[in-house]
Amino acid sequence: MPASPSVVLHDLTFSWPDGATPIAGVCGAFSRGRTGLVGLNGTGKSTLLRLMAGRLRPTSGTVSVSGTADHLPQHLTLDADATVADLLGVRDVVDAVRAITDGRAHGDELGRAFDVVGDGWDVEERATAELAAAGLPSGDGVLDRPVRNLSGGETVLTAVTGIRLRGADVALLDEPTNNLDGAARERLHELVRTWRGALVVVSHDRDLLELVDEVAELRTGELSTFGGTYSQYEQWLAVQQEAAQSALRDAEQTLRREKRQRIELQERVAHSERQGRKDAANSRYVKAVVNDRRNSAEKAQGARRGQAAGREAAARAAVEVAERAVRDDDGIVVDLPDPHVPASRRLAVLRGTDGREIVLAGPERVALTGPNGVGKTTLLAQLVTGGAEPGHGSGASARALTDRVGYLTQRLDGLDDDASVLDAVRAGAPHVAPGELRRRLARFLVRGDQVDRPVRTMSGGERFRVSLARLLLADPPAQLLVLDEPTNNLDLASTDRLVQALAAYRGGLLVVSHDRAFLGRLGLDARIELSANGVLASA
Repeated sequence: MPASPSVVLHDLTFSWPDGATPIAGVCGAFSRGRTGLVGLNGTGKSTLLRLMAGRLRPTSGTVSVSGTADHLPQHLTLDADATVADLLGVRDVVDAVRAITDGRAHGDELGRAFDVVGDGWDVEERATAELAAAGLPSGDGVLDRPVRNLSGGETVLTAVTGIRLRGADVALLDEPTNNLDGAARERLHELVRTWRGALVVVSHDRDLLELVDEVAELRTGELSTFGGTYSQYEQWLAVQQEAAQSALRDAEQTLRREKRQRIELQERVAHSERQGRKDAANSRYVKAVVNDRRNSAEKAQGARRGQAAGREAAARAAVEVAERAVRDDDGIVVDLPDPHVPASRRLAVLRGTDGREIVLAGPERVALTGPNGVGKTTLLAQLVTGGAEPGHGSGASARALTDRVGYLTQRLDGLDDDASVLDAVRAGAPHVAPGELRRRLARFLVRGDQVDRPVRTMSGGERFRVSLARLLLADPPAQLLVLDEPTNNLDLASTDRLVQALAAYRGGLLVVSHDRAFLGRLGLDARIELSANGVLASA
């Protein structure tokens, strides 16, 4: 445990109303520095952050936080009329300052306004300064800008800036690099690099995890901490796993030897017993001598059997211990059906503001790139809605030429939160029997009682897998897959499986991603860049 921890967990357990228990008896502590919290999808990382932030109440056990905690959720839920000030968390103070300085507050209302302001008279100046430091728009009226006009990346970066502005003692960030382009990620990295106070960040972004002081892994209900960056942790883990594999091989060899020796002992005992019965039958020895020898032999043989059984049991227990130390994690299995798209089939057309049209035909793989805020998500959505989407866009347009389009949204908001996982997936494959859907969901690591859980109780990684399952299990299969930041909530092993599946997919693929490594592995046929003025050009 750190000498001066910022958060201490003691026998922490949390269960959802349906009985699912993502956190069970977890003990551990987080330092006052920067900690990267890692683990496979579905291990409870997001739930743990919400418990630490006080947004969930433990079923049992305790969470102790030194000071105040502030939390950036993995999925920001915003009202349609929310503004930048709301996203920064300073709307009440801004409104109170304005009411006082404009002379609109009187009597009791004036007193309440003074209470709200406290020492925050310079809130607008500090807010715009923090926005500018993060590379975000910071001019006049920026605090009243509607959030709906921000890109996904701008929204996340503004929310992180708000946490920094509010100055909590412990900041809890859940996948903060989701949706950020390269420049925005660099700005976020700088925020993390210069963070004041304790910081716990859940992320699959390797570059971000190189900025932390320690790595905490949540795995099979246990929290373990390593002092150092993620790459150092990986090196240490590789050494540990090599040692664990060696220990397992030794334990298995010992178990085989003990089994062999037990069998040999049994054969000797059986031979001795046969010889004893033969001697007794031939009256070779005096009966009393035979009985005495038989009793002595039985006692000695029983002792040897017990010793052999004990050694074998100990060897088997050692194998079980060694097996638990060796990691053999399940990964999603993605099998994409062949939608039988001929090479000449036109699937979609993208049109820039300069009139240039780009046609996606046949089983082509195309990446749509560009900075945050130029309207990539808006353009993708048009392929599903068939028209212009409200919100932030560049003026470019897109139109699908097939009605079999599978769309994975950036915010994963295409699922009914009140529906069960099984029902949410059945909505995309109504003709597939429930038993078959359960079997297919198991390949996405959604098993057993999980399929009956409400969608709202799923973690970000689990929700992604359910969204992906609904998309890829659709019947009939999509001829065009449209993926908006598909690796946002995916652990590294699952990303590998997704790349393999997409590489074998025989339909069209249009993907938006800021994950350069992911795009580099897809075997793209083309990269198209969307500029702020709506021009489409080959990247």
